[in-house]
Amino acid sequence: MKTTIIEKDERIIAVLEGELDTAAAQEVENALQPLFATDERDIQFNCAQLDYIASSGLRILLSILKYAKANGRKVILKDVNDEIKNVFKLTGFISLFDFEESDD
Repeated sequence: MKTTIIEKDERIIAVLEGELDTAAAQEVENALQPLFATDERDIQFNCAQLDYIASSGLRILLSILKYAKANGRKVILKDVNDEIKNVFKLTGFISLFDFEESDD
């Protein structure tokens, strides 16, 4: 699992690549800690290369969402594949997050 954080003008972008399973969860959670100290910008997760997400990964995203909303920011999940989007539907998380697709 690879996690990269990129700072753009209006957003902080976290690129998730690989499988966010239980084994990778602690490493990913540590890598995403800077998102809890970001400024006024929204947080975007680029999920184009995310192949799988376990409940531990959902928990990480939910904790970031709670922090962001408490600080008046949004969390956007971008380019989520159908399989992972289905996990969000099944868990009821689909209505909690904003989803975007690439323009290309």
